[in-house]
Amino acid sequence: MDSKRDVVIVGGSTAGFICALTIKRYNKDVRVTVVRRERKALITCGIPYIFGTLLDVNKDLLPDKLLVEGGIDLLIDEVKSIDRSEKAVILSSGRRISYDKLVLTTGSIPVKPPIPGMDLENVFFARKDAEYLQQLLTTLERAKDVVVIGGGFVGVEFAEQFRRRGLNVTIVEMLPHCLQLNFDEEYCVMAEEKLRSLGVHVITNERVEEIIGSGGKVEEVKLASGGRLKADVVLVAVGVRPDATLAKEAQLKIGEMGGVWVNEYMQTSDEDIFAAGDCAEKFSFFTGKPVNLRLASIAAREAKIVAANLSGINVKNPGTIGCFATMIDDLGLGVAGLTEKAARDAGFNVLTGIATTTDKHPGTMPGAKTLKVKLIFDRSTKTIIGGEVAGGPTTAELANIISTMIEKSMTVEEVTFFQYGTHPALTASPRTHPIAYAAEDALSKL
Repeated sequence: MDSKRDVVIVGGSTAGFICALTIKRYNKDVRVTVVRRERKALITCGIPYIFGTLLDVNKDLLPDKLLVEGGIDLLIDEVKSIDRSEKAVILSSGRRISYDKLVLTTGSIPVKPPIPGMDLENVFFARKDAEYLQQLLTTLERAKDVVVIGGGFVGVEFAEQFRRRGLNVTIVEMLPHCLQLNFDEEYCVMAEEKLRSLGVHVITNERVEEIIGSGGKVEEVKLASGGRLKADVVLVAVGVRPDATLAKEAQLKIGEMGGVWVNEYMQTSDEDIFAAGDCAEKFSFFTGKPVNLRLASIAAREAKIVAANLSGINVKNPGTIGCFATMIDDLGLGVAGLTEKAARDAGFNVLTGIATTTDKHPGTMPGAKTLKVKLIFDRSTKTIIGGEVAGGPTTAELANIISTMIEKSMTVEEVTFFQYGTHPALTASPRTHPIAYAAEDALSKL
């Protein structure tokens, strides 16, 4: 059976879902089909929170009814191959769909490190699969001791959520600090102190040598130092790699980081095929070089760029800045762009500004949290290239503001004197808005 669509989107997670809805927002007459393997599509950022807050996989699902109500065809099937010469995709069901434009949003796959014992029962990964995660949720009901391998964002969030269940939780991180790939040391220390205050055991500068089991089921984790950790469950969170298999088989160009190569318009090496999300290669906003950043927020932006370009609105992707945020109990952490260390390593002449204030004013307001902001500038051009934030619920939006300032190449003077609004219950005081105040500190050092 053959059918024709204006746009076929392969994959229905963050990028595919947003791309489809955005295309229809620009042009309701475009015929869009989304082909997705999974019966249920997860909200990827919410996955760790299934296990300590939501307590139900079904509370973390993308609402398919938005696709249906938007006039988008959703097929639960798998694209087995792409016939580029005929501009068609072939599904596992045998169905063939022709396309005018094709969008690949095939996502990423958790990295499986070469550690003996990875295939034992009750060793889990952060897979975007509702049935698989339900197995983990069920297994945790009978567990007492959990080891999380990897202290990045995902590992830290899982550990904090596991601890909420009353489990004995240990993070094993091979770098000197958790979150070290994303924050400067002082922010990593804050995260680790908060985790330890919650009862999470944090082990850094350590490698897992082997996962040991009996009867095919995990029992212990052996460390390179010789120590052993009891483990009823192991969660492996050491990163992801792009799922570019379909693109490779279609002989599309693959980038240095293993993602589907795209130009600034998100087109692949075939002008009728686009890619967005974790499967697509990322390029640094600062250097133009490939970077290994894969976030739902990046996927959403790329999906919107693809949708705009398919709708006749020419939009370029200026490169990936990288804007992260996380919450460990009541501690919010956010970062945008380069950390101070990353900026120095990249050869920038660094200028920093630091501010500490509260997120309400006066600081005696109920619920007020201390806010710490560090801004990183290129001293040579005086433009902002990074920023880090620690505080409460406002942290993520402050990181978003910093990200926008980076994209607009704002100078230290422009950041110092940017116009903002304040309110006692919502912000720091007019005198000490954390971003402006940190920029003022940097300006005083010039």
